[in-house]
Amino acid sequence: MSRGDMAKPLLGHGGTEGDCSPPPPAGRTVGVLGSGDFARSLAVRLVSSGFRVVVGSRNPKRKASLFPAAAEVTFQAEAVKKADVIFVAIFREHYSTLCDLADVLVGKILVDVSNNTEINHHKESNAEYLASLFPACTVVKAFNVVSAWTLQSGARDGNKQVLICSNNQEAKRTIAEIAQTMGFTPVDMGCMSSACEIENIPLRLLPAWKIPVFLALGLFLCFFTYNLIRQVIHPYIREQKNKLYKIPIEVVNTTLPCVSYVMLSLVYLPGVLAACSQLYYGTKYQRFPDWLDQWLQHRKQIGLLSFFCAALHAVYSLCLPMRRSHRYLLIETAVKQAVEKKMTIWVEEEVWRMEIYISVGIIALGLLSLLAITSLPSIANSLNWREFSFIQSSLGFIALVISTLHTLTYGWSRAFDENQYKFYLPPTYTLTLLVPCTVIIAKVIFSLPCIQHRLLRIRRGWEKGRYVKFVLPSATGEFSSGETSSNV
Repeated sequence: MSRGDMAKPLLGHGGTEGDCSPPPPAGRTVGVLGSGDFARSLAVRLVSSGFRVVVGSRNPKRKASLFPAAAEVTFQAEAVKKADVIFVAIFREHYSTLCDLADVLVGKILVDVSNNTEINHHKESNAEYLASLFPACTVVKAFNVVSAWTLQSGARDGNKQVLICSNNQEAKRTIAEIAQTMGFTPVDMGCMSSACEIENIPLRLLPAWKIPVFLALGLFLCFFTYNLIRQVIHPYIREQKNKLYKIPIEVVNTTLPCVSYVMLSLVYLPGVLAACSQLYYGTKYQRFPDWLDQWLQHRKQIGLLSFFCAALHAVYSLCLPMRRSHRYLLIETAVKQAVEKKMTIWVEEEVWRMEIYISVGIIALGLLSLLAITSLPSIANSLNWREFSFIQSSLGFIALVISTLHTLTYGWSRAFDENQYKFYLPPTYTLTLLVPCTVIIAKVIFSLPCIQHRLLRIRRGWEKGRYVKFVLPSATGEFSSGETSSNV
């Protein structure tokens, strides 16, 4: 099987391509060896899907009450005789207990549903080990990425994909039909050598999120430390004021928008770098560096973390007036105003700045919410490519621009106030502007007709320095071949 045929559904809604016949009707007998939680859930799901289920157990009388009444619970040898497809729902360590059934298992399809406790715990996969113990059987690896909860509650409440691999195409087709009848989507993962990778999948904890999460944590620690120095340590050293109370809310709330803003710009920066690479090499066939390739693949996770930090910033901002320290400062300000007999402290410029700042921030958060929602598979699958690209690319860039306006209105003219430079450190928001402004300027440059046209030609297959053969008529009327550069 070619690499392109792997990791795709074995069956469509009406069968395989070129075969419009529906899946065979349920009612065939399926065996289940084991009496644990997964075996019980599997039996429940098979029975509800219309299969006849025979459960093989070493203590059938003791375990019969745990299974649905429609399932027959008997000894393992009897169960094996009554079914051609047998789900082996026992641990790898207990595979050897089935060796006494080797003669009865000849010609049967064994479905290995087990997982390991550690990644690459054994040199060979559980399915390959099972196949070595029973060479006269056909072993299929399947259903190990489906949880017992999903089996009991139905495919609507969990992962619908069932990854299948085997060296026997007919056996894979049989298991795929069973999976589809149960309400799942069978996915062909190739031959038995893929079993080890399939068994590692349930053991990985958010593999696509590790780099983005560490990136977000790194940015948070950097900005938190920077804000701590400016807002807490500086007043304590220079004015002997204790500002430690600011750490839980105010310092964190100052840090979160910085992380969100920079993370949002990091979603679109690799696209800018990729475009620069294509313009430099004059081709789209030049492979990107591994770090850039990984960066491009993690943009979704980086964007969702940006939205998460922005949402936290909004919640923290709403909680600022609820703090006891804020109430004390408000009363103190009112008392000072009364002592100084000031009738009003209204500053028109500050009023407008805050009105624009909050309004633009709300719009930016709304756009980020739209980007986050459309990145969900259930929503993204309902959009065509143009709609998805418009939301994630065009509206995403607009969100970055509006976030920049939000940051600029927050800073206003304070970047030119020398009192804002604590320990000669510039305000935090000025640092966050570096990467986003670079992305915005690059996007504007790439939108110029001359550069945009060149990028479009490259992405359609044009290459710099490639020579194209052509044919011209000669003076005698005969045709002669020639060459020209694609640069002309």
